[in-house]
Amino acid sequence: MVRAHLIRLAQILFNRRPLFIYIFQTALVAASVVLAWLLRFDFSLPYRRTLLTSGLLLVVIRLITLSLFKLNHGWWHFASVSDALNILKAVTCGSVAFLTLNRYLLGAMAFPRSVYVMEGVLTACFLASARLTSRVLVESIKRSPSLRLKRVMLVGAGFAAEMVIRELARPDSGYLAVGCVDDDRSKIGIHIQGVPVLGTIEEVETLVQLNSIDEILIAIPSASGKQMRRITEACQKPKLPFKTVPTLSDVIRGKASVSQFREVRLEDLLGREPVQIDLEAVRKEIAARTVVVTGAAGSIGSELCRQILDYSPGRLICLDQNETGLFFLRLNLEQHKNGAELAFRVVDVCDSGRVRALLSEFMPEVIFHAAAYKHVPMMESNVQEAVKNNVLGLMGLLDLAADAGCESFVLISSDKAVNPTNVMGATKRICELIISSRPVNGMRCVSVRFGNVLGSSGSVIPVLRQQLGNRQPLTITHPEIRRFFMITPEAVALVLQAFAIGRHGDILVLDMGESVRILDLARSLIRLSCMSEQDVEIQFTGLREGEKLNEELFYEHEMVTSTACEKIKRTNGAHRSWPELCRQLDELRASMSIDGAAPIRSKMKEIVPEYSFEEDSKQEETTEMPAESQLQKAAGHS
Repeated sequence: MVRAHLIRLAQILFNRRPLFIYIFQTALVAASVVLAWLLRFDFSLPYRRTLLTSGLLLVVIRLITLSLFKLNHGWWHFASVSDALNILKAVTCGSVAFLTLNRYLLGAMAFPRSVYVMEGVLTACFLASARLTSRVLVESIKRSPSLRLKRVMLVGAGFAAEMVIRELARPDSGYLAVGCVDDDRSKIGIHIQGVPVLGTIEEVETLVQLNSIDEILIAIPSASGKQMRRITEACQKPKLPFKTVPTLSDVIRGKASVSQFREVRLEDLLGREPVQIDLEAVRKEIAARTVVVTGAAGSIGSELCRQILDYSPGRLICLDQNETGLFFLRLNLEQHKNGAELAFRVVDVCDSGRVRALLSEFMPEVIFHAAAYKHVPMMESNVQEAVKNNVLGLMGLLDLAADAGCESFVLISSDKAVNPTNVMGATKRICELIISSRPVNGMRCVSVRFGNVLGSSGSVIPVLRQQLGNRQPLTITHPEIRRFFMITPEAVALVLQAFAIGRHGDILVLDMGESVRILDLARSLIRLSCMSEQDVEIQFTGLREGEKLNEELFYEHEMVTSTACEKIKRTNGAHRSWPELCRQLDELRASMSIDGAAPIRSKMKEIVPEYSFEEDSKQEETTEMPAESQLQKAAGHS
């Protein structure tokens, strides 16, 4: 029962209720002046009127100076040297002010000079003792066997660790900070808010055992991907759960607090600084306008819709042929439509009649085109559909958008468009050529090229997660295969920034840093699942059709220039003669009427000379007639 009352008292103190703080400090100051008076007059109370009037003035001055030195809140969390210094400053300033007002301005000459000194000393001692007593009380409660708190070790001994330790000092936090580890050996032995720095990150496994640690908290919000990978490897050895604070960018932008721990995610291991967006430039282009997003139910399209709503469009039109995906997108967007009118339409972008009717109905000013087939192996065996949807669908949509008076058109491209070895990449490169070569005609057209989106539907990470959850071997095509990765919000931020700063015909590319080995990501995923590599089998299945070991962001012949955004580069080396490109696209369309994929591949090779593919008998067979003869015949009938 007594312990329960102590816990309740500690909770009141830690909640820092202003009324309680003011009352308590008033009582301390009043007790100090009365005790000083008693000491001065041999424990008697003469001149009570002087004591009362001067004492009231003293209490007011003390409360003001304590407030000026930030001692009216946050002082139940911990006792430290900085608190003692602030108390000394506040008491000294208060005593000087009280002496000046009481003796020289109000003329209270009967107030003894010795009391001025004794009261100041007693007040300082009482204030400091209150903090120290609170700290001791809380620590004793925490160490109580009846209160089982999680004993945690912090990785990091800097500013973030100090803030976290303050938060963990709350009696209702459920944690007890036992120690810190840091790479800086000069910090070993020092105390941060009373918590010692025990050793280095490499010594985590040993220190965890010595100190009976239950959980590890990573308090380095500015850690790079390389640092996070090393830290998680060290934290994984003791086989304990570990969490991290949000990234520094989230803390700075107010999206999270340093004390909000969460599970370490794969994007933390990438260590990429988010793209800095010129919010006003984007808002100027979107606010109060009618915006269309094709492929709106996909990973990129749905995030595009969410971020576009942040800029208050007049209307947002979401198009996709995936009815179920649109249904769930609608449920999500209706919750934060930000005053915009929303419309959801099931439509195939290759259905020109349906698209024409929709564009005539809504008259969009901006179109973000994210509707495309993206899976490399699937498109290798569905060449006609890849060309029909990705290339011909774009051509038709561009013409219809221009007829509807659209002002800006943004195409989502891929790093697979650079020196493509697969049909999907070749179609994306053709789309880039179309955007770069098309005459303005009143509509600004921009392409955005970026790498893999971490966690998008059907991508490598969800597949590996599923295999891990099912206790299956993790399948990777090649031990050295590497890819550029970015998170979905970052990719969409790039698209929006490109839309704001891009000129007609531009291809804008994100500076994505270093590519990442898929094998390293798989190993990180195993660690984040609190498993060891000995528990999980990794199988190498061999490169699939059209798959490369390494992707590229630029062609060698492309001229790369900077933009207003540091992380975004501009290239416009894809310009072709528009009449000549149209002729080739007509021939590509004609090649689709011939049996087999070979004529289509050959024509794509003519449009994109860098496109390389194997003439493989496993692929769809052509008829006995030579491909070129079939193409000429088909063109003659078209």
